[in-house]
Amino acid sequence: MNEYPMMNAKLIQKFNVPGPRYTSYPTVPYWDENGISVQDWKSTLLQSFEDNRGEGISIYIHLPFCESLCTFCGCHKRITKRHEVEAPYIQTLLKEWKLYTDLLPAKPKIREIHLGGGTPTFFGADNLKKLINGILEQAELAEHVEFSFEGHPNNTTREHLQELYDLGFRRVSFGVQDYDMGVQIAINRVQPFEQVQKVHQWAKEIGYISVNHDLVFGLPHQTEDSVRKTIEKTNELKPDRIAYYSYAHVPWIKGVGQRGFDENDLPKDEEKRALYEIGKSMFYDNGYVEIGMDHFALRSDSLYKAMESKTLHRNFMGYTTSNTRMLIGLGMSSISDSWYGFAQNEKKLEDYQAQIDTGELAIFRGHKLNQEDLLLRRQILNVMCHFETTFDGNDELFEDIKNDLSELESCGLVNISGNSITVPREGIPFVRNICMAFDRRLKRSKPDRHLFSKTV
Repeated sequence: MNEYPMMNAKLIQKFNVPGPRYTSYPTVPYWDENGISVQDWKSTLLQSFEDNRGEGISIYIHLPFCESLCTFCGCHKRITKRHEVEAPYIQTLLKEWKLYTDLLPAKPKIREIHLGGGTPTFFGADNLKKLINGILEQAELAEHVEFSFEGHPNNTTREHLQELYDLGFRRVSFGVQDYDMGVQIAINRVQPFEQVQKVHQWAKEIGYISVNHDLVFGLPHQTEDSVRKTIEKTNELKPDRIAYYSYAHVPWIKGVGQRGFDENDLPKDEEKRALYEIGKSMFYDNGYVEIGMDHFALRSDSLYKAMESKTLHRNFMGYTTSNTRMLIGLGMSSISDSWYGFAQNEKKLEDYQAQIDTGELAIFRGHKLNQEDLLLRRQILNVMCHFETTFDGNDELFEDIKNDLSELESCGLVNISGNSITVPREGIPFVRNICMAFDRRLKRSKPDRHLFSKTV
């Protein structure tokens, strides 16, 4: 029997407002408008390296190329069928990595590598091997490492899976989104169940210990019936993890790509949230446990174990089991995080490559965290990962936060006792709203234009 409570439609109407997803704090739109200088970014990086030397680092590598445009996608990408772009881009990535390793006072110890995109499997297996070997030549490996990549079911080959497995990759995430043909045509992502089944089974046969499927709710033409069918097929394959994301409709940011369908085709408000509740119920009935926000895992998976041990972490890659405070992002548009600062690379491919070729990091914006930022960052991270936090510090600030949580508290969506804040099961769908109460930068400067997708 499903123990998850269904959501109250009035609460959805009340709290379904635009808000951040909190993969960072401060959120990108609230970074310092003056940015961060390359020198200040390097200083925060060196501070983090010294403070957390035994912890190891995470690396995110953005591989931006896709052969076709998926109209639901909000990623920074370059659409092309010209695979001769692979080798020059990898050369630039390795040049950028050397700029970082030359800066650090000792060889970095890698705990995590994630290949994202774009479409990482746009690249041939041989080129991915050159990339990973080039990264590892300049580093050491931590005792417990996690290498993962995102695979497009339509172009992930057995060679990709085997080559990356041989390099140490043990986790793969397949972008499924939805199995309904009408939905697939609307988002320009046609891939039959049989194709996903094939690559999923290859991964298991080769030995991958964690296979994730990305699903999205709120897509054009989705219905309760079509979502049930998609999740039934997903449960047939029984992936170790499932990410069940809310479609973020932000065409004012992403432009023409997200205008490939009529907005009237999108499920709205409580209709959209019902799709999530259906999925959550079906996942629970098939042995999955809700992890953080929008994620589910079997109890045998490391993501569940990280939640149980309270070592779950969240950064620009989403939820992760590697609780590192230094994340180096390589590639166009990648964001790096030293814990004390953020730095984002140039978003345009040519600008990124040209800057790296000059022998300097390709940073075009960033933010250096002040003491209040650091305090609130930890609180928001605790709420997003563990649904609880204990506020230790600025009493006046805490009073302001409690006042901003009062409406959510009166609705039974958050509990406050002394300086402890916990999110009950009923409040989990509103966790972004809860974190917004901690977000002093958002509170002090409400946006006068669209910046974020809706929270529920």
